[in-house]
Amino acid sequence: MLDIGGFTPLSTTDWPDKLAAVVFVQGCPWRCHYCHNVALQPRQCEHPDGWARALDTLRQRQGLLDGVVFSGGEPTLDPALPQAMSAVRALGFQVELHTAGIYPDRLQAVLPLVDWVGFDLKTTFEHYDRITAVPRSATPARQSLEAVLAAVRERQLGLEIRTTWHPQLHDASTLLALGQQLRERGITQWVLQAFRPTHPQHASLTAGWQPLPSTLLDALRALGLQLALR
Repeated sequence: MLDIGGFTPLSTTDWPDKLAAVVFVQGCPWRCHYCHNVALQPRQCEHPDGWARALDTLRQRQGLLDGVVFSGGEPTLDPALPQAMSAVRALGFQVELHTAGIYPDRLQAVLPLVDWVGFDLKTTFEHYDRITAVPRSATPARQSLEAVLAAVRERQLGLEIRTTWHPQLHDASTLLALGQQLRERGITQWVLQAFRPTHPQHASLTAGWQPLPSTLLDALRALGLQLALR
């Protein structure tokens, strides 16, 4: 059974233009400095019946919601994810997946069950360890991104690439290089998310926060990118 650390029965923001419920899968092996769901990092689940209760709620929401978002944590960490997605689809819901691409093989296995992907691209691949605090984390992220892009080309899979930005972790040259990498892969729409402090470990990042300079935004748009700021 899927181990979940939280459940939101209605969200209007997690899936663009959709009414959705959000399932927060427990556990993530990365330790991104700005993580806004720190409580979901440990694999230990405090609510073993959480998925069963969430599924009961979803049965009552048939015809009222468009879909279900599997977020986290990192949803592909849980081996029960394919069965959970199949159960949701059997109820008539569409499926969205939020992922950082940590497990490429598991991601590849569930992509046929997914209608829309929100891909959390941390930074340029050469700087991934700086964000995740895990050596060689760029390798699975790169493989997963390529798998998602292949699925987009093959069928009508929705995709949003998003990057959480902080000036202490991404300087201007890094963001410009990342924007160029996206354009080389045919990606033109990119969401830049503002860092939001949610945990005491964010204290140093909070002190160093400042918005994206307008000159940098102009330079990114000059690459041919359509930017959305959140």
